[in-house]
Amino acid sequence: MKTKSDPKLSFTEFLNIEGPGRKLVHLKPGGAFFSQGTESNCVFYLTAGRAKLTVVSQAGKEATITLLVPGEFIGEESIAGAGGLRMATASAVTACTAMKINRDEMIQALHDDHTFSDFFLRFLLARGMKTQADLVDQLFNSSEKRLARTLLLMAEFGKPGEPETLIPAITQEALAEMIGTTRSRVSFFMNRFRKLGFIEYNGRIRVHKSLLNVVLHDQFSGHNSERPPMEIEGRERTRTVPPKSVPSKKLRPAAD
Repeated sequence: MKTKSDPKLSFTEFLNIEGPGRKLVHLKPGGAFFSQGTESNCVFYLTAGRAKLTVVSQAGKEATITLLVPGEFIGEESIAGAGGLRMATASAVTACTAMKINRDEMIQALHDDHTFSDFFLRFLLARGMKTQADLVDQLFNSSEKRLARTLLLMAEFGKPGEPETLIPAITQEALAEMIGTTRSRVSFFMNRFRKLGFIEYNGRIRVHKSLLNVVLHDQFSGHNSERPPMEIEGRERTRTVPPKSVPSKKLRPAAD
């Protein structure tokens, strides 16, 4: 049964105050908003904390798609059609607070409040642009540059206000999944960034504005030629073609 949104509420109140079809949820780090393969029947609006989207392949390999920050919707694909299944798992990286909105309530609110519809549309466009930028980054940039960009995004550089230079706790394995490389490469690049003064890294990562030089100008202070020992970037790896076998010729006995 569909619920009717209260027309007296502003959309900011709708996203922060519990009501019909809406409930505030609190998750501890590691808690799941929803899991891959479950029914897609609600939308979450993240008001505090950091979350992530992950997918697991049929072979059991897990990959982190993106990190989510306050002010973003989670599971917005549920309003596309009833009876769909989640294509990813959303879980809390830090302690999170989010408004859980039933699918029917969300659709009703979008129909009733044009201001809210505009707000949600802007979010969808921004999410699409970010996804496109992530794809371009994955296709054309080195793993070192992808790591720098990911750290800057986590610190919210480029957004209004002061960036949160101390980013949430995240493992090198998770960073490696996000940028499509190995943990050892992430460790190598993190140590390089620290030596060059781009970050402080002692359990928690503090990002300095100078890291923007890596993304904008590829400035590594003359260290571009360095590569982690025994590691070759997948995109830099060249395929070695074995030489074609030449049929052996039957040797004639030497003349006496």
